[in-house]
Amino acid sequence: MKTVVEEILNYMPFNEEEDRDKMVILDYLSKNEDAFYRENKVSHMTASGWIVNKEKTKVLMAYHNIYHSWSWLGGHADGNEDLLSVAMKEAKEESGVEHIRPLLDSIFSLEILSVDGHYKNGEYVPTHTHMNVTYLLEADENDPVFIKQDENSAVGWFTLDEAVAASSEPWMKEHVYSKLNAKLRKMQNTKEEK
Repeated sequence: MKTVVEEILNYMPFNEEEDRDKMVILDYLSKNEDAFYRENKVSHMTASGWIVNKEKTKVLMAYHNIYHSWSWLGGHADGNEDLLSVAMKEAKEESGVEHIRPLLDSIFSLEILSVDGHYKNGEYVPTHTHMNVTYLLEADENDPVFIKQDENSAVGWFTLDEAVAASSEPWMKEHVYSKLNAKLRKMQNTKEEK
């Protein structure tokens, strides 16, 4: 099994943002043994899932309590360097969806995300960054969904364009969610051409 560093090294960036983020993430991982732990208050590794239905026409989103926005599902590595398993675990915990699987055996996207200072469980969390690895996951949209009260207040399926529009975070809309949809559509078009 490849290490996450090997996965990131082998990852082909989709755009200039990913190319630069990839270099920064690899450099940070080489210099910070605690990069997989949220106790590192400057920056730490996270994993997210761009979760689509079987037809790849809808995305599963949750209304995130901290960001006050519809967003993808994911979370902190908390010492687990198998980031695909982190993304899968978080998707299930945050949505209740049981039938979920990876569509690719590799990274779908990379991004460094800023996180404003906020309170969680009554404790202040200082501003920091998430070095995030995203995986393309497929879930059964007929599975029941439920909220995870300490993290979100709603969970639902959106069309690809609705998912972008539902976010109230301009950077995420323009530079992350739109990119993920563009990659998904490109992947779909490539399959249709074959």
